[in-house]
Amino acid sequence: MDCVRRVCSLFLILPALILTSQFRVCKSETRENPVPKENLLVFTVATKETDGFMRFMRSANFFNYTVKVLGFGEEWTGGDVTKSSGGGQKVRILKQALKSYATEKELVILFVDSYDVIFASGPEELLKKFHQAKHNVVFAAEAFIWPNHNLEAQYPHVREGKRFLNSGGFIGFAPNIYELVEPWDLEDKHDDQLFYTKIYLDPKKRASLNITLDHKCRIFQNLNGALDEVVLKFEDKRVRARNIEYNSLPVIIHGNGPTKMQLNYMGNYIPKVWTFETGCTECDKNTISLAEKKDSEFPTVFIGIFIEQPTPFVEDFFERLVNLNYPKKQLQIFIHNTQNHHEQHAWQFVEEHGDKYQNVKVVGPDEEIANADARNMGIDLCRQDVTCDYYFSVDVEVVLLNPDILKLLIEQNRPILAPLISRHRKLWSNFWGALDVDGYYARSEDYVDIVQQHRIGLWNVPYISSVYLIQGTLLQLVLTEKDLYHAGSLDTDMAFCHNIREQGIFMYITNRHEFGRILSLANYHTDHLHNDLWQISENPQDWEDKYIHENYSSIMENKILLQPCPDVYWFPIFTERACDDIVEEMEHYGQWSTGDNKDTRIQGGYENVPTIDIHMNQIGYEKEWQKFLREYIAPLTEKIYPGYYTKAFSFLNFVVRYKPEEQPSLEPHHDASTFTINVALNRAGVDYEGGGCRFIRYNCSIQAPRKGWALMHPGRLTHYHEGLPTTRGTRYIAVSFVDP
Repeated sequence: MDCVRRVCSLFLILPALILTSQFRVCKSETRENPVPKENLLVFTVATKETDGFMRFMRSANFFNYTVKVLGFGEEWTGGDVTKSSGGGQKVRILKQALKSYATEKELVILFVDSYDVIFASGPEELLKKFHQAKHNVVFAAEAFIWPNHNLEAQYPHVREGKRFLNSGGFIGFAPNIYELVEPWDLEDKHDDQLFYTKIYLDPKKRASLNITLDHKCRIFQNLNGALDEVVLKFEDKRVRARNIEYNSLPVIIHGNGPTKMQLNYMGNYIPKVWTFETGCTECDKNTISLAEKKDSEFPTVFIGIFIEQPTPFVEDFFERLVNLNYPKKQLQIFIHNTQNHHEQHAWQFVEEHGDKYQNVKVVGPDEEIANADARNMGIDLCRQDVTCDYYFSVDVEVVLLNPDILKLLIEQNRPILAPLISRHRKLWSNFWGALDVDGYYARSEDYVDIVQQHRIGLWNVPYISSVYLIQGTLLQLVLTEKDLYHAGSLDTDMAFCHNIREQGIFMYITNRHEFGRILSLANYHTDHLHNDLWQISENPQDWEDKYIHENYSSIMENKILLQPCPDVYWFPIFTERACDDIVEEMEHYGQWSTGDNKDTRIQGGYENVPTIDIHMNQIGYEKEWQKFLREYIAPLTEKIYPGYYTKAFSFLNFVVRYKPEEQPSLEPHHDASTFTINVALNRAGVDYEGGGCRFIRYNCSIQAPRKGWALMHPGRLTHYHEGLPTTRGTRYIAVSFVDP
């Protein structure tokens, strides 16, 4: 009896169910299989070819979508949709285009934005998911309501998923899509999303068109409000965006609202831009080659050089500039220098090399031009010269180690491209992988891997600084606004990147080659004659490159280590530049001791075997010299004297001066050390004659020590020695009594 009642009840309610769902049954459920991909047509509106549009098309072409681009070349009159409502122009253009498809019942229309959209999968998956939705029109959904918050109460409630309509993407059968847009009779500046929202919120229209939202992001993933839900998924040599909230793999990724930079990040990987198996798949596309060009055929490059604060190794910067592997007659140089200290360096470069270049312009500290204004001036020089093919901006703290850097950047053929440089053994670099909500640095998931070159490729990033190449046509045709380096209270680099992002232009960083590094300026002072000597801790690699002998690292391997006397070792340690700078620094200080036994500089105030000298601590170089002993002398000591492990501490480090008329020699003595370091700072037979060191017990002399070479010998008991007379000129040596 209960069964009979249930059957009767079913027959009573069945007509009502059929009545309320009649449209859905007729128009959707009768389609048993997904539409074939040949019946899919993608529409988008793009009035100009931006970087975002080209990325969209690359992803569409990757999956073989058929795309019809509407509005190309038309003036955009839909308002600034990044800051306010608007976008109605897209509806007007789409309505006009769909008239010829209005009756094609088997045709599926997908409309998506293009500047901030990428495809993550192909038409088959898209159409399968559309079929599973069992509706004739499916709109993207998002967590925020826009542009009219007062309409929130009218939205149908959903048990799970995104509740609000987003007009950046929708899919449906052609007749339904045309019926959707046909009522549009508003102005271009009116809001497209509001137009679609009002249709969706009208129960009759929603039922008539059979519209639903993609609540669980199976087709459309809007990033705004969903960044914590979306992760990259690497598998099968492809990359997908997975929504971990709904365990879905969206087909279309939309960087709506303030999420453009997050889309840029994802676009570095999706769909198959970079994978662990393939590496960078886009890096060698659309490149150019300079290999077969004659010097006169090379592009003309304006190089803007900026010296905005006291900087170490500036002479070395200009030397590397001269050594760039690029025809100099195709280069124009613009130098902005605000530092009196560096005037000599800039003008020395101009005097020695200026005539080799097409043109050189220097703006010095006397002209008092601010940093941002000077950078705009450099940009304008390229804008105003039709022969300017590229503008290369480089700050003087950049160490350009790769002489092919200009050619490599040009050949990569990107609108704005920076070479990755970082501080020696640091993660600090010239790019940011992400920005926080205030527009400042945030670390992206891949930042460390990119800096350490575990992931190699081209990376679309929101911020670059210090060194970058800009295509001249971009400046002359697109970035015609003169002021690129001002934006509110932002510093020049942040202002530049902000202004570039506002124009929808992508900035790339490349780590495909080793390009160089960037100096730390934190503790650089200009109190001395040769200030670079003090950079052993702050910029150790650059200090080593400038001051440590090129053969130092191969002393043991290449058997450069000599033993001229028993337990006396002789090896290269300093460059000629190091020797010259140390000598000149001491002579610049000028307060040489008198050579008397009384010496208030040392403990006890009495020196048994005095020399005419200047101690390292007198010129403020004690800490740096101690680090030199630890870093460069201690490792050799442990190899030369096996079993002895030095602390490389010395309380007495000094430069000695020998002159025939002053103090030509030194009487026999023992050193107050476990071992002694004695470095020749100038050339025997050229700067002086005579001199040298004699070890009395072994009757063994070293009479012509090489400049930059060090003697290492035991200090106490066995190696009683004397300084041989200097007969002409002036001889300088640097001495350390190590482990007293």
